Amino acid sequence: MRRVTNIGLAMDIPDYTKLTVAELLNVHSAVLGELRNRNVTRSNNNPTGDYAEWLVATALGLTLEKNSAKGFDAVDSQGIRYQIKSRRVTPNNASTQLGVIRNLDGGDFDFLVAVIFNSNWQVSYAAKISHHVLPELAAYRSHVNGHIMHLRPSVFTNPGVEDISDQLRQ
Repeated sequence: MRRVTNIGLAMDIPDYTKLTVAELLNVHSAVLGELRNRNVTRSNNNPTGDYAEWLVATALGLTLEKNSAKGFDAVDSQGIRYQIKSRRVTPNNASTQLGVIRNLDGGDFDFLVAVIFNSNWQVSYAAKISHHVLPELAAYRSHVNGHIMHLRPSVFTNPGVEDISDQLRQ
């Protein structure tokens, strides 16, 4: 065991350098399973998207849709639809490119909520973006059959973008 301090928490954790690859993968699976049991994640995939969906829904009082809902992830009490995209920036990958936005012209959602996490899963910044301004901020790419957007600080200068970083940090 070794003592680490990360994201403001101090805890004892196993020395992962002593574990085999198989043991590390088992720990990873156990952590993903526990996050799913706590309803933080909804799949056993990379937890970034699921965590963002849970965090946004919790912070904004939204109801998450089933994973099979087409084009949006959550709704509010008035039926307004939200698509949620996220990215975890790490020392090895500083890209702020969000996941592909499919069928933008179809109007499947009213707002896009985009979240950038730092490597310690803290919210670096987050935006609530009106659907009608997305064509100005995202570019269509035929090879992925959808729109690509980077959540850069310059996005926040658009009047159709609301900074919700503080709401998600609470």
